[in-house]
Amino acid sequence: MTAAFIRRLALTNFRSYHAAQVTLDRAGPVVLTGANGAGKTNLIEAVSLLAPGRGLRRATMDELAFSEGDGGWAISAEIEGMLGLATLGTGVDPPTDEESSPTRRYRIDREPASSAAAFSDHVRVIWLTPAMDPLFNGPASERRRFLDRLVLAVDAQHASRVSALERSLRSRNRLLEDPRSDPHWLDAVEHETAEVAVAVAAARSETVARLSAALADARNDAPEFPGATIALQGWMEQLLPDHSAIDIEDRYRALLKDNRARDAAAGRTLDGPHLSDLAVTHAAKDMPATNCSTGEQKALLIRLVLAHARLIKDMTGAAPLLLLDEVVAHLDPGRRAALYDALSALDAQVFMTGADPAAFGDIVSRAHMLLIKPGSVEPFA
Repeated sequence: MTAAFIRRLALTNFRSYHAAQVTLDRAGPVVLTGANGAGKTNLIEAVSLLAPGRGLRRATMDELAFSEGDGGWAISAEIEGMLGLATLGTGVDPPTDEESSPTRRYRIDREPASSAAAFSDHVRVIWLTPAMDPLFNGPASERRRFLDRLVLAVDAQHASRVSALERSLRSRNRLLEDPRSDPHWLDAVEHETAEVAVAVAAARSETVARLSAALADARNDAPEFPGATIALQGWMEQLLPDHSAIDIEDRYRALLKDNRARDAAAGRTLDGPHLSDLAVTHAAKDMPATNCSTGEQKALLIRLVLAHARLIKDMTGAAPLLLLDEVVAHLDPGRRAALYDALSALDAQVFMTGADPAAFGDIVSRAHMLLIKPGSVEPFA
């Protein structure tokens, strides 16, 4: 197989949907059109929750529940994926008086799974949304989050490493707040912090190296989207190609120990991969993406996502599900046609949203056109 795809998607008490079902076949992109606020993004958000993490909006479990429901919600998807046919399900049960917060549950073929990381054996999911448009001009934290999603799509365990690093840094910061803290506890926490930090940096570096190669290989494809180069900015990432992980861990432990007084005064750890940045450059102009026009930045983002999808296909043998939220609305006709051609060449199942059905005129004959109305999904007449 060359692409994973959803045959059937069912939502229960999810966002604006009390109950909705979509049935698809293999051929053609999926276009969701309808008025603003009808629920187009809600539907692709449900698909995004088949990937590890909190989905394309990073919503809380409470925010995902239907406003007139009982607080529980469920998503079920029949997938033809990397291991054949499977039914993936996730959701939360209606809260009880004893529960302070709902617990998200996961199932594969109706059997419990530990997390959405297990779904990655069946399908990978990537997305591009309007919220990502200011990526290059925003804070470094947003670019790290974007990069971590890229890593997560090829390494399902990356989220657990990032979470472990965040927990370890919080533990260190709490110890530094107390001048009476036992130095041995700090040594132990910093030992763990260094191990996890290097693991996170190594996973990011490996993905950036692979994506850089994919971008180079695709530099002559879809010339309507500018070529891009990417690099990780951080001393740890710079050392990784020529130094062992143990050597870098030792260096970071020494740095953490030396900087205890400075970090205690700042109230946070001031050095490490939790502060690294992803640098993106318009290759033809040799211009940082942050200095490019809004249109160029959008095109660079599309270039990155297309290359990433191709990388996943090359690594896993199956193209990922692509979720493109309001991506085509602001593209000129040339870039719009180029995007459709690139998606066709990728042979991935693509979900696209847009309020204006005319924007999809080039692909309407081969697309699943669905009309989204508040609370319902209908074929587009």
